[in-house]
Amino acid sequence: MLHSVQQWFSNGGTRTPGGTWRYCMGYVTRKLSEFKSSQATMRKVSTTSAKALEASYAVSLLVAKAKKPFTIAEDLLLPAAVVLAETMLDKKISGYIKNGNRYHGCEWTCVRYIYMDDICEHILFCKEMEGRTTGEDIFNVVNKFFTRNAISWKSCSSVCTDAAASMTGSARGFIARMRKENPDIKWTHCVIHREALASKKMSPVLHDVLNDSIKVINFIRSRPLNARLFRSLCENTGAEHTELLLHTEVRWLSRGRVLSRLFDLRAEVHTFLTEHGSPHATMFENTDWLAKLCYLADIFRKLNELNMSLQGKDTSILNLYDKVGGFLKKAEMWKRACDQEDFTCFPQLDVFLSNEDVGAAPVKLVIVGHLANLISGFHSYFPDMDEKSVQLDWVRNPFLLSEANRSKLPLTHQEKLMEVASDRGLQMKFGASTLTQFWLCVRKEHPELGQKALEQLLPFASFSAMMLIKTKQRNRLCLEKSLITAVASLPPRMTKILSEVQAHISH
Repeated sequence: MLHSVQQWFSNGGTRTPGGTWRYCMGYVTRKLSEFKSSQATMRKVSTTSAKALEASYAVSLLVAKAKKPFTIAEDLLLPAAVVLAETMLDKKISGYIKNGNRYHGCEWTCVRYIYMDDICEHILFCKEMEGRTTGEDIFNVVNKFFTRNAISWKSCSSVCTDAAASMTGSARGFIARMRKENPDIKWTHCVIHREALASKKMSPVLHDVLNDSIKVINFIRSRPLNARLFRSLCENTGAEHTELLLHTEVRWLSRGRVLSRLFDLRAEVHTFLTEHGSPHATMFENTDWLAKLCYLADIFRKLNELNMSLQGKDTSILNLYDKVGGFLKKAEMWKRACDQEDFTCFPQLDVFLSNEDVGAAPVKLVIVGHLANLISGFHSYFPDMDEKSVQLDWVRNPFLLSEANRSKLPLTHQEKLMEVASDRGLQMKFGASTLTQFWLCVRKEHPELGQKALEQLLPFASFSAMMLIKTKQRNRLCLEKSLITAVASLPPRMTKILSEVQAHISH
């Protein structure tokens, strides 16, 4: 019909008298315009829905990466986006933001694998344990996941855990059950966990100072009235801080900050305890006790720095051993300096001793004894660390390996290392890439040597992401999807995810 109307107009509109065709043409043209307009509207709505869906997923990913509560998207991000749009653009744009649909997170499966000549780190899965957590229970959960996803235990080369009995039990521990499936799996005791255990050992004198400090903090913080009165006291005296910090045994990194805050507010704490008739008030009149408190705050701060340096991505047993070894050398230096009554390595203690009339001899004995125990504890949890570290020098730098260290390796490895050391191309690659990238490149030409090196670079361990996500306000949160999304380095396939759901704009 439309063709006939167009033909009629091309002939001058003379086919039918009375204007019937002209009226018909006007009607059809109007309907055609409405149809095209509706098509444009549908395309616009469809595009807007898809863009809103994509934006919601992108924002959800940012929230998960930042390890923040999910409600922050509606409580902060959405209002902030509206304000920005109203200020920078116009009300119409802000209306689109206000009316945008909300979507929940997606489920991804993450693994660790070699991709683009590098090692990618992802969490394979994270499952909450229900009921008992014996080694057998843990193994059954892991094995069930492996079976469901067709993963062979032969593909697992090493495992890093803590040293709990459920992990290390000789018969029914997780490691023992795992080695029944693959006897070649290597086990590594988590370096971060070992550092925390080694730093726990202290003399009864310092242990009493720590316990008394925690009692004082709990007396003030655990009672709402005391906490309010103490805050008011600090505000009236113009103190820099108005609250003490709580310490828990699980979060061992809190000790340094807790004791530093207590020492900073020692005058206010003494006044508060005196007004409330607490027997602990006399401790803050004892300069020897305060000196020990200063030392604990300083040494725990140094231990916190070590612990934080052991965390993060792309770490290996090589650089973790280097950092622990460096700390032990510094501890030996601190011990020698304190033995000569030089406390400059502990700044808070050094300032206190300079400003107060305190005998250095009694404090020196306590500090030197603690440092000796600390060094001994590290050596017990990291036995033969220096020797093991030297044995891996060929992995760190095959071009600077001494003849003495090379001779300790099998002859086949010595031959391959000589070939690698003589290759100018590989030497340039070594300086321009990471250690894992270099050995992945070497593995292409020397598979056995490259594989041997990569076996030393693969083990890793860190629990910092979990502690950031599962706070006391979110203690019932299921970690699986949040933890995977937070630590995954591989970006999600957003196009594929969006194609599997239907976008709807909310009204």
